[in-house]
Amino acid sequence: MTDATHITSVIARDDQLISGSSGKWELVIGLEVHAQVSSQSKLFSGAATEFGNEPNSQVSLIDAAMPGMLPVLNKFCVEQAVRTGLGLNAVINRRSIFDRKNYFYADLPQGYQISQFSDPIVGEGVITLDMADGTTQHVGVERIHLEQDAGKSIHDQSPDSSFIDLNRSGVALMEIVSKPDMRSAEEAGEYMKKLRAILRYLGTCDGDMEKGNLRCDANISVRKPGGPLGTRNEIKNLNSIRNIMLAIDHEARRQIDLIESGGVVEQATRLFDTSTGETRVMRSKEDAHDYRYFPDPDLLPLELVEAEIERIKASLPELPDAKKARYIKELGLKPYDAAVLVSDLASANFFEEVVKDGADGQLAANWVTAELFGRLNKEGFTIKTSPVSAAQMKGLIALIADDTISGKIAKDVLDLMFTEECKGQTAEAIVDTKGLKQVTDTGAIEAMIDDVLAANADKVAEYRAGKDKLFGFFVGQVMKASQGKANPAAVNDILKGKLAG
Repeated sequence: MTDATHITSVIARDDQLISGSSGKWELVIGLEVHAQVSSQSKLFSGAATEFGNEPNSQVSLIDAAMPGMLPVLNKFCVEQAVRTGLGLNAVINRRSIFDRKNYFYADLPQGYQISQFSDPIVGEGVITLDMADGTTQHVGVERIHLEQDAGKSIHDQSPDSSFIDLNRSGVALMEIVSKPDMRSAEEAGEYMKKLRAILRYLGTCDGDMEKGNLRCDANISVRKPGGPLGTRNEIKNLNSIRNIMLAIDHEARRQIDLIESGGVVEQATRLFDTSTGETRVMRSKEDAHDYRYFPDPDLLPLELVEAEIERIKASLPELPDAKKARYIKELGLKPYDAAVLVSDLASANFFEEVVKDGADGQLAANWVTAELFGRLNKEGFTIKTSPVSAAQMKGLIALIADDTISGKIAKDVLDLMFTEECKGQTAEAIVDTKGLKQVTDTGAIEAMIDDVLAANADKVAEYRAGKDKLFGFFVGQVMKASQGKANPAAVNDILKGKLAG
């Protein structure tokens, strides 16, 4: 859990402070993220981890805590935790210990959770956030520990009974605990986006929040700027980035209003009600001693071999920050565009296919992020379900780059690629079939311009008398005459010369 006594050097900017009746307040946020390890079997048993199967169909005797059953550590889950730690530039602890965290829930068959307390597998690391204003923010990672998930209690299938599904019981989780370094809901949202992207790049968690594979508990307190930390409240089981941000904003305001009205914030665990947008008390907050942690007697200390750590390190992919830096340096991308592309692995892979044979990087980025992504969002597609392939996009950008088509025509071609009529067709085929090739013949363009100027002699006189804004009118008339096919640069150059005469 995030330590409320941690004294952080992170100070909120003025625009992050929250106004109250007694002045400005600083929000302090730490996140505990529960990431389900991508593994085909559970942390201490061979039972399957597939989502959506019939209740209680993936439960071994170990998961059900039958007498005499002993846990056997899943080596692959350990490797996934180490891989995650390396991806977060964190310390890998060569020796870690599994502990029993004791508490009672009906869906926790053992009456305890096997977790890690004082000696986690991963120590301190850092995550760099790319903020919307172009700045970066560094958020410390306190630790990552491995633990087993509990089962699931189902309360909505009977008016007088609850049901238990143990399919999830024993599934491997990584609890990734941040330092209380975030100062706004926006930073918390960006932290979750960046962490999810890194996990997906690494292949250690699929980050599917709808399935519960990535869940977040938010620790929130308020204080006067730069003062000692206030009493925190923990908001449990937030399962979307939007809800995380809404819950943080509401809880911060609730605490400020409570303090300013003469009340005292009491440490508690709360839930966020999505229907009201408010938090409510779940239970008084436990401290570590309430769980009576002690080393699990059935599991030896975990000691990692240096050669294995180096092997895992050598297998790491290019991660978002490194990929962003490469896009900026080698492809000439603007930092914002590079950050957008690397924020999602599928989008980055798509872009790599578009530019792999030397296409203009910034031109490709403009068309992928603005034009393609815009249409995908409007039509309800993702990059994975895009009706336009990377090869098609690459061909379209090549036609723009060599002046075969103008930007306006390219937008029309891209629209056609989304239709059933042109589904799967190359940009070149669509341009040929629809007769959309750009007119680059300067003689033909000059003739069109002469016709437009002759038909609008009065406006030519007005332009030459100083009404410069009419230039756009003439350009529009020429483009209309050419059905949008005239090369815009050539039109502008020739038109300027004609009007100057």
